[in-house]
Amino acid sequence: MTRTILIGAPIDSGQKRPGCLMGPAAYRVAGIAKEIASELHSVEDWGDLALPALRPAVCDNPVVHQLAETIGWSEVLSARVDEALTAGGFPIIMGGDHSLALGSAAGAARYAQKQNRPLYLLWLDAHSDFHTPLTTTSGNLHGTPLAYINGRDGFDAFPPFPAPVPAQRICMFGIRSVDPAEQAAMQERDIFINDMRVIDERGIVAPLREFLTRCRDEDGMLHVSLDVDFLDPSIAPAVGTTVPGGTTFREAHLVMELLHESGLVTSLDLVELNPFLDDRGMTARLMVDLVGSLMGKKVFDRPTRSK
Repeated sequence: MTRTILIGAPIDSGQKRPGCLMGPAAYRVAGIAKEIASELHSVEDWGDLALPALRPAVCDNPVVHQLAETIGWSEVLSARVDEALTAGGFPIIMGGDHSLALGSAAGAARYAQKQNRPLYLLWLDAHSDFHTPLTTTSGNLHGTPLAYINGRDGFDAFPPFPAPVPAQRICMFGIRSVDPAEQAAMQERDIFINDMRVIDERGIVAPLREFLTRCRDEDGMLHVSLDVDFLDPSIAPAVGTTVPGGTTFREAHLVMELLHESGLVTSLDLVELNPFLDDRGMTARLMVDLVGSLMGKKVFDRPTRSK
């Protein structure tokens, strides 16, 4: 039995389209605690984080917005994730836009460093999020967390990342929207980039198992960051950054089942759910269903739905 800890991160500062701050409430309404408990795991809801008092923060790039707020969220979330892991829990961070990974991954890295274990990162996302505050042209800091985690320059306003995750411990999965500046920076590094063409050619299983094997061989901790736009918008419309050609219902559940079978996942982000854009809660319910698969739910456990 896993001690799961739900952490609400009502963060909207990483982008300009309001609504992601309602994500934690939507997950609760969609029954995330009940779904986890049905797989015989314990569930503790630690409530929603609150933004701390802000310090002045500046960036040389004038388009960057809400920098102080994003730094504040990152600091409080990093401490909370570290606290949950230290307590022997499996933190599930319910977002909130993807800037929350600036904090959640930092907390996981801090804990992994104390355990003298390497942190691995699985990035389930349509976007690479490999900009820095200095290279972003939109000013949206939800497009920067992976660069921060990897230790790229340009994050002087943020606390130093506890132990930058080297490229060979990062796997991008489902990528299909990358800016030229991000692509150039990524090509300088050895990140596992499994875009949708790789998945179309090789399937889901082989590349994911290769990455998981490497993590297991090094006794790594695995932080998974699941963005709603990893999924095709036809089944998950509640996201402000839809990109056609995402993973199907079956592919997404297969990823989660493989992760469960690996036993390697130690923390999880659920990001970019914007309930304002949802269709009768279908995206929230699907994300909760995917959490169920990660926690051990099997395909044959799923009841038939009425037509």
